Amino acid sequence: MKADRKGLTDALSHLRKGDVLTVWKLDRLGRSTLQLMMLLNELHERGVEFKSLTEGIDTTTPMGRFYFTMSSALAQLERDRLIERTRAGLVAAKARGRTGGRKPKLTPDQIEMARGLLEKGKPPRDVAKAFGVGRSTLYRSIGVRAGDGVKAATE
Repeated sequence: MKADRKGLTDALSHLRKGDVLTVWKLDRLGRSTLQLMMLLNELHERGVEFKSLTEGIDTTTPMGRFYFTMSSALAQLERDRLIERTRAGLVAAKARGRTGGRKPKLTPDQIEMARGLLEKGKPPRDVAKAFGVGRSTLYRSIGVRAGDGVKAATE
């Protein structure tokens, strides 16, 4: 999902308190319900009203503000339920022995070989290149910060 859109960002930067942002259709303003509601809340906090011509939403009227309030509540409920389902899924995956995140770039054997090469005086740049990783990945894998030097990791 691409949240940053230059045209929308430019339009929002020109809005001042009391202005009315008017769009042809809601989908022109936000890519998801949550993104849309967050944007509408931001406009409300800035004192900017909102109109959508196709859907007939107009926060300058009492009924439009009511619709906005109800939509905000539903969007928050949707967000909370999504978080709840995600957490439940992570717990279930962990119970099955699954862990999240990327797989390590280097295997434990490769890490030991890299340590050995570094102990023998090979430059970290050459060791990293030999394993097809960057120096920062090499340092992270052997458990040393780049500024600490290699000797600390191999001692």
